[in-house]
Amino acid sequence: MTDSSATGPVLGTVHDLNEHRATRPQVHLLKPDTDQPPTTTTQAAPSAPMVPRVPVWVRGGRAVRVVATHERTRTTGRFVVRHGSYVLAGGGIAARRAWDGRTLARYERMMRAAEAAGQPEQVLEWETRAAAFRAARHKRRMDLITSPIAVAKGAAVGVATAEGALLALGVVLAIAEKDISQIVVPTMTVIDLIRWVVVLIGIIWGPVTVAGPWLFLASLWAIGRHRQAAPAWAMPAGKTTTDGAPITPSVVVTALRDLGVAPLRNAIKEMGDAGAAMLGPIRIAGCGVEVDVTLPSGVSTDEVQKRRRKLAENLSRHEHEVFVTIPQAARTVRLWIADSGALDEPIGPSPLVTDPDVTADLYTGRAPWGQDLRGDAALLSLLQRHLLITGLSNQGKTASLRALALWLALDTSVEFRLADLKGVGDWRMFDGLATVLIQGPTDQHVIEATHMLEAGVREMERRIALLEQSGATDGVTRDMARTDPRFRPIVLLVDEAQVAFMCPAVGEDKRPYGGTKATSRYFMAARKLHNQGRAVNVILWQGTQDPTDQNLPKLVREGAHIRASLVLGTEEQARMALGDKAVNGGAAPHKLRQGLDKGTVVVAGDGVKLAPGQSSITIRTHFISGEQAIEVADRAKARRAGVTTLTAVDRPEQEVDALADVAAVIGDAPRMRTQEVLAALAARNPGEYREWTFADLKALLEAAGAAPYKSDGQMVVARQRVADAIAKRDEQAADDSADGGFA
Repeated sequence: MTDSSATGPVLGTVHDLNEHRATRPQVHLLKPDTDQPPTTTTQAAPSAPMVPRVPVWVRGGRAVRVVATHERTRTTGRFVVRHGSYVLAGGGIAARRAWDGRTLARYERMMRAAEAAGQPEQVLEWETRAAAFRAARHKRRMDLITSPIAVAKGAAVGVATAEGALLALGVVLAIAEKDISQIVVPTMTVIDLIRWVVVLIGIIWGPVTVAGPWLFLASLWAIGRHRQAAPAWAMPAGKTTTDGAPITPSVVVTALRDLGVAPLRNAIKEMGDAGAAMLGPIRIAGCGVEVDVTLPSGVSTDEVQKRRRKLAENLSRHEHEVFVTIPQAARTVRLWIADSGALDEPIGPSPLVTDPDVTADLYTGRAPWGQDLRGDAALLSLLQRHLLITGLSNQGKTASLRALALWLALDTSVEFRLADLKGVGDWRMFDGLATVLIQGPTDQHVIEATHMLEAGVREMERRIALLEQSGATDGVTRDMARTDPRFRPIVLLVDEAQVAFMCPAVGEDKRPYGGTKATSRYFMAARKLHNQGRAVNVILWQGTQDPTDQNLPKLVREGAHIRASLVLGTEEQARMALGDKAVNGGAAPHKLRQGLDKGTVVVAGDGVKLAPGQSSITIRTHFISGEQAIEVADRAKARRAGVTTLTAVDRPEQEVDALADVAAVIGDAPRMRTQEVLAALAARNPGEYREWTFADLKALLEAAGAAPYKSDGQMVVARQRVADAIAKRDEQAADDSADGGFA
């Protein structure tokens, strides 16, 4: 602070800047020298914190980065690279074509490809073609030596001939006009024409020389664009280089090369870009194409089949759009490649719906079930063929099975006995059409379905006895079935058969209805029908879900002549449904898409037309809705006399007690050899025990606690063990009765 006695103006107070770094310093107003103390102004409000100044080069770098990463810049860059790649690749393709046309490169590649594929006859053929090309090329080169002289002579003769013709024309004009000057008029006219042509060429030569290079580049660009020869990242967003592109030999060879099979990749590399020598003709097949690939030595067909998904992706297809099968030719795989998205399009309606006059004949007709992948009608012969169809739940199994039954119902000679163990009304239209219709999922419904199959077994045995009495050796023929109502075709149909196999109910004879042992009543009835039913026109159709060894025993699934499968979860299930041969040959229901491929079935066995060497076929079945099924069923009912439909099957008056029969045939003997027991059972009740084996007898006795055992090296059955088992069973039955039927 200055001294107040000093003369002159008083200066403001000076403050330490460190104390007021964030505020303005206090400023005192200048005033005259008086006795009053100096007056200061009010302190100013604090200002905002100071922001460091960003260097210019940093701001410039940020701006460049924003511009470089902007979507418009990226789109422009992709556009430039894409179309530039088209031009460069087009030039390479054109140069390669020109080189192939002027040299032996093509023939050498083909010979290397044939050698790698192990085809010596093809090597000789290409050597012959190469020798012919070499001779023709030599002749052309020799002709170039003598051609200038020949061309000069030809030109001189041509000019002289033309001039002579013009002079002759001029003479004619001179005589007609009586003017000798007309003789040179034709010659001068031609000369004037040549002059105007030269003038015209002179006019357009400039624009042509300017546009020529651009036209040449445009042609190269068109070649490259047709081949989509650009990096994948440079293609337009949402589009790949070959998405939906036609299947060409180069596309197939590239897909095989990148499959991850080293011997195949090396063989194709040795072939150069002529790996197409492995390929047969690419044929249009329905909504896709088909091509046979002869694999090089050292590559197995199984290696290609196992990489179906990768092969499909290499072909820019989904896995369900590529099918790999093994034809009859050795070391060959057949590829069927669908047009992109074609399998997602629905097929047309069933002829049963569109044609009210359609008829059916079990003996001469085939059921119109749908379309194969080629787009051809898939027709199924059902004559004397047991049928099994399986798949995951809610994939169209019942609708596919019902479509076959509706067609066959139009043949009035066929009798239906039907058990729907789902019981939600999917088969209600067969009320008044089938002689038996059981609908429901309970154990009681399984019991009734078992009685239905056992009644079918008794009918089968009755027919066999009639045939034996008549001396027939060929089973039931068509004429016999049509003239004798005792042999009319019977179809026993069980939908959701897994419910029957998993049923825990036990009969009065202590034999379970479900299960997979020889004591299982449903299992044994199905097995007997499979063994002898087709010969006497008693046929079993079954539909089941999610096959396993528990709900679909091996003996039952292998007894079906036609085995069809919708989508399944695993390859193991596919083998259960269709068999090892079909899966090894390319059948892959486990590759179908759950929920998207409803109604698509893979069929193996006879009854459907297969290409030579093919073990299965994929069919997209026609969908017949519930309302449409009722209409078709009503047409079938109108062709028949009134049919009374039963909801239960009467039990036989005396059911077989296998354990009691074993005790009866043993008699008083302390033990009996198992072979003798089987022979005695077959003599006692041929219809029941004729097909029994040692395994069946063993399963029965083990379940009862009277298992066979060895005595003196022979398997025997002990009378006392069987008697004890019967006593224990009867005691248990009495206890159950005393407890009101509950254990």
